[in-house]
Amino acid sequence: MSAAALLTLCGIVKRFGGVTALAGVDFELRTGEIHALLGENGAGKSTLIKILGGIHRPDAGEILIAGRAVEIREVHEADKLGIRLIHQELSLAPNLSVAENIFLGREPARWGLVNRRRMFADAQALIAELGLPEIGPVEARVADLSVAQQQMVEIARALSTRARILILDEPTASLSEAETEALFAKLRGLAKQGVGIIYISHRLEEIQRLAQRITVLRDGRSVSTQAAVELNQGELIRLMVGRDLKAHYPRPPWKPGSTALTVRNLRNARVHGVSFELRYGEILGFAGLVGAGRTELARALFGIDPLHGGEIWVDGKPAHLHSPSDARAAGLALVPEDRKRAGLVLTGSVGYNLALPWTHEWIRGCFPDWPRRDGIVSRAVQGLGIRLADSEQPIGSLSGGNQQKVAVGKWMERPPRILILDEPTRGVDVGAREEMFVIIHRLVEQGMAVILISSDLPEVMNLSHRLALYRDGRIVREVAAQEITPEEVMAELTRN
Repeated sequence: MSAAALLTLCGIVKRFGGVTALAGVDFELRTGEIHALLGENGAGKSTLIKILGGIHRPDAGEILIAGRAVEIREVHEADKLGIRLIHQELSLAPNLSVAENIFLGREPARWGLVNRRRMFADAQALIAELGLPEIGPVEARVADLSVAQQQMVEIARALSTRARILILDEPTASLSEAETEALFAKLRGLAKQGVGIIYISHRLEEIQRLAQRITVLRDGRSVSTQAAVELNQGELIRLMVGRDLKAHYPRPPWKPGSTALTVRNLRNARVHGVSFELRYGEILGFAGLVGAGRTELARALFGIDPLHGGEIWVDGKPAHLHSPSDARAAGLALVPEDRKRAGLVLTGSVGYNLALPWTHEWIRGCFPDWPRRDGIVSRAVQGLGIRLADSEQPIGSLSGGNQQKVAVGKWMERPPRILILDEPTRGVDVGAREEMFVIIHRLVEQGMAVILISSDLPEVMNLSHRLALYRDGRIVREVAAQEITPEEVMAELTRN
């Protein structure tokens, strides 16, 4: 154990029934260190941090805080030890104020009543002390804040208890590049104050910019801990998946066919005169910052959001897309940005989700044709390599990568001619990303026309044949993807 070790885990084991989630994990966090924890979905990251947060108890192993052995049996025990866990899904009360969220359950009282004046004053003093002025007025409702501001409120709440160990799980999933950099600046400042930070993310580029050391988990074991400067992305991927990924971004050969989609001067409240063409066998990537309006364009094309003007042509013929049903009939399909809220029915099974778009084919009148339904489900599972125990298991029990395959696979019984992919690899690990790239590659080689929307700049630049640079609801430039640099893209997207 290092003399500066703040947290040490020795041989942590956790089993769930007959499944071993952690098989002897070792980990060390030093005072004032930002330490990244990486691994594919299912590698054991979530189980490990839930043990630290008092949600799960280990079956074997030892936890030491500043060299002293401790037991963390409940969440409140983790709090007493100064360990605070900030989940990817924020746990704020949206209808309460910033101050009320910071001191929730610990409100200052006077004569048996909440002392709101003191609570607001203490919250304001804490925000000033932590250097988080972007949170804004402590009286403001959390629901009225941006996602980035809400993230800062979570951090302020954690540090209001004088947390010594801060654990962040995918904190930048919904942040813009500028908001991400602001968060990084705050985390570096906290580390200088002696806070130890465990940082979990699938974004390898940001890990290498932020962390001092990186620990990689694979199959419930810690396989490597090294200084971040000693590892490149290829080495990190190899450690995570146990193999080399030869083509991390496999752009299909560019063999454009006839024009699949023509959009002319499309307009609504968030789309401002967009025009472009898309050919069969082509990937047109939309690169833009968070909030640029790319998702709103996808929704408009798929008939979800109403149009105020413009024309859409499919296969050279006018298409009137007033609803998703119209879009499907015209040969379009959308895999939305938020698969859990808009792409899947989380209360249903895998089979339910895969068969849902085709109910008209396997339910005739009042009589389901179960063999036909099973065939639809089986073809999707096999065609996309969806890993599951049983097709009737809950969709929520699958990994993020397999959920995303279901969100794509549900359209493939009668494949669309035009596929709109909005953030297709968000929240999936590096191995699942590779599998999704292979699926996209195969669909394009079969002649499908693909619109790719991604906030991951390397992804959208390296997968796409052409780029549409999108800013403030407009295409500001179209260019062949290989003819522009990342620096030029960012300069265009951030121009006033």
